[in-house]
Amino acid sequence: MKFVDLHVHSNISDGSYTPVELIKLAHKTGLSAITLSDHETIAGNAEAKVEADKLGIEFISGMEITVDYKNRHLHLVALGFDAKQPAFKNLYKKIRDLKEAKMEELIWGIKEKGVPISVELIQPFTLLNKIDRYAIMRYLVSLHLFDHVQPIWDQYLTPVIRQLSLNHNVSVEETTTAVKAAGGMTSLAHFHKRLGLAGLNRQEQEIAIAELCAMGLDGMEQYYPNYTAADQAFAESMLTKYKMIPTGGSDFHGLNRPEVALGTGIKNNIVVPYTLYENVLQYCQRTV
Repeated sequence: MKFVDLHVHSNISDGSYTPVELIKLAHKTGLSAITLSDHETIAGNAEAKVEADKLGIEFISGMEITVDYKNRHLHLVALGFDAKQPAFKNLYKKIRDLKEAKMEELIWGIKEKGVPISVELIQPFTLLNKIDRYAIMRYLVSLHLFDHVQPIWDQYLTPVIRQLSLNHNVSVEETTTAVKAAGGMTSLAHFHKRLGLAGLNRQEQEIAIAELCAMGLDGMEQYYPNYTAADQAFAESMLTKYKMIPTGGSDFHGLNRPEVALGTGIKNNIVVPYTLYENVLQYCQRTV
């Protein structure tokens, strides 16, 4: 059976594998198609596609985008977009400006929590000579403070981001509009998590999903490693009821989330069929 992974992270954001290493692992794993959905960046997409072409793996452009929805933050996975399209370029610039704002203040706030940190120490962890939140995160990971990445955000980055009023993101509407204009689609990632619709009952979650669809949301993850059976059934019912495009993937982070394997999730509990990828391609009507 041909299978794919449409939710994957490299060390360009908060994974541990380089984009090229990820594609090589995908080839070794037997994946037929893959995306690179790094947080708020497409910086690794070009080299990932070159390696995928070399190894005969199909590649579709991707990025995971944090959006503001009412009083919460959601993650949308954008797929199949043309990164050179003007509307997408404008959205991407806004995203990057938000993620690179007030870095010196953020570093100072973390230092006040007792962490040895400075611009000079972070510099080796930057990409394109720009310090952003993920460069800071990569530096903090190098200190081996925790076994997983999430506590780094929970204890250091997120509290200071809130303190500095930097916890604002692009809106749902501007994201879905720009991605559509670029020939792509957006999919609601891990609806059951805190960076999703956690804390709402099923009726409230459905109301939110209906509202998001009205705002231009195209799809929703049908496959995710730690969905419960009830989560999976609910996702499938929403996909059918609101005629959304199903997506899914492992949310692979390499050593930063070691219990999750590329393409197969936790102890082989997911298999995203190739037909799902074909449907995404057909919906987007392009590969980038």
